[in-house]
Amino acid sequence: MQLALFIIFGALAVAGAVNLLLQRHPINSALSLVVVMMSLAVLYWSLGAEFLAAAQVIVYSGAIMVLFVFVIMLLNAGEEERTTGSRAAYIAGFPGAAAIFCLLSFVFLSESKALGTANLGGYLNHAVSNISEVSSLLFTKLLLPFEVTSILILVAILGAVVLARKEQ
Repeated sequence: MQLALFIIFGALAVAGAVNLLLQRHPINSALSLVVVMMSLAVLYWSLGAEFLAAAQVIVYSGAIMVLFVFVIMLLNAGEEERTTGSRAAYIAGFPGAAAIFCLLSFVFLSESKALGTANLGGYLNHAVSNISEVSSLLFTKLLLPFEVTSILILVAILGAVVLARKEQ
């Protein structure tokens, strides 16, 4: 089952990355990047890194992508052009989503008894969970880089606002 999840979401991450490069509109590219980030979160979760998967969803798919969309909207001061959407999304999107849904439903329904006791990432048998290890490392040894990164993101937002502001 782990191999099937890895193949499905690995292929979805690669397809999202390729779609990111092929898009003409920056908002569609940002949405493709969300697909990549969510696929990576599932891959992290399947490897037993639950904290990293949750951080991937909350920080990257949530906060950073909202920041990207905000900056794209802020810097795109011109008239927005209407597009009909990506042709690749129409061709591969709906059948691909249906195939993934059917495959995951089949796996979950056929292995429902085994899923109740599944230990994803079972090779990580530590007495301490990986959440406490990551949090203690993040807030002791890596506190300064963590805070410097947040200040850099704040400066980037302020710089985008200053660049996008029109002279009066």
